[in-house]
Amino acid sequence: MKLPTHDAAARNQEPVSYRVQLPRFPVGPLRQVGQRLLVALLVMIVTVMLVYLDREGYHDNADETVDFLDSVYYSTVTLSTTGYGDIVPYSDSARLINILLVTPLRVLFLIILVGTTLEVLTERTREQFRLNRWRSALRDHTIVVGFGTKGRSAVQTLCATGLRKDQVVVVDPNHKVIESANAEGFAGVVGDATRSDVLLRAEGQRARQFVIATQRDDTAVLVTLTARQLNKGANIVAAVREEENAPLLRQSGADAVITSASAAGRLLGLSVHSPSAGAVMEDLIQQGSGLDLVERPVVKAEVGKQVRETEDLVVTVLRGHRLLGYDNPEASPLQATDRLIAVVRAQPPGGVPGAGR
Repeated sequence: MKLPTHDAAARNQEPVSYRVQLPRFPVGPLRQVGQRLLVALLVMIVTVMLVYLDREGYHDNADETVDFLDSVYYSTVTLSTTGYGDIVPYSDSARLINILLVTPLRVLFLIILVGTTLEVLTERTREQFRLNRWRSALRDHTIVVGFGTKGRSAVQTLCATGLRKDQVVVVDPNHKVIESANAEGFAGVVGDATRSDVLLRAEGQRARQFVIATQRDDTAVLVTLTARQLNKGANIVAAVREEENAPLLRQSGADAVITSASAAGRLLGLSVHSPSAGAVMEDLIQQGSGLDLVERPVVKAEVGKQVRETEDLVVTVLRGHRLLGYDNPEASPLQATDRLIAVVRAQPPGGVPGAGR
């Protein structure tokens, strides 16, 4: 068994606290504040220049002259509505400039400062409300642990079979990976899925199924144990690199284990022997194009019939926990509780498997 005691991927990652990220494309709050401060500074500079250029029209009670520093001082107390009254405009031009230019600038300055605070508070409140609403509405969803090549391909296949993007939650310790998932329309949780509190953030206790596609087999085992402890009834499908680790995944609670290395090797070998057969197998496992391999229930009209009498090309009959090949005498006649593994024409997303065959 090749199970290291530590996850190298986790060691290479900077420690991050878990957090939920919903798909969105916001402007960062720091950038918003920075932009507003730049505009406020520009308003201040314009006001200072207006006062300084017409400084002869202002009277300073201290020394009766207005220099550049006095212009900055007057602009500051004017824009902030403090207004001490020690420097006042007395000429007609200075008063006209205050009416037509300085007053609108003062209003703009206040809007910028107050608006920034309100914007930040509103954004935080809105995001928290959105997150709470998402959590309360999330039921029977799919949690995908690991959004690398395997995880991404699994999500694409699930969506091709009709699963909505808002019913998928991606969990990964790399925040950049979660940002990539967000860009594709999936909610994500940044964190280590071997920890139950991270899976709780993804509402793992209410999930219908888990797809575990981590980079290491030991991580897959720990995630499977955590997910099964959190959710006894969920369907857990996990991928491992080494075939010898598959039994351990099943003992840990996985309902199905896919050995990625050996599966890819078998497909490579088949393609060498028969490229056309390899292409057909690739088509079967790629949902939404050509032919699809699906699992469906036995319809009422098929009950009591032989396997070969169905309109679909049935490969296997699932009866209880037993898989019966199409040529197995026990597979026929079909029973109402059976499920069929069949090859059908590809259906568009949301289509009914086997419909229109």
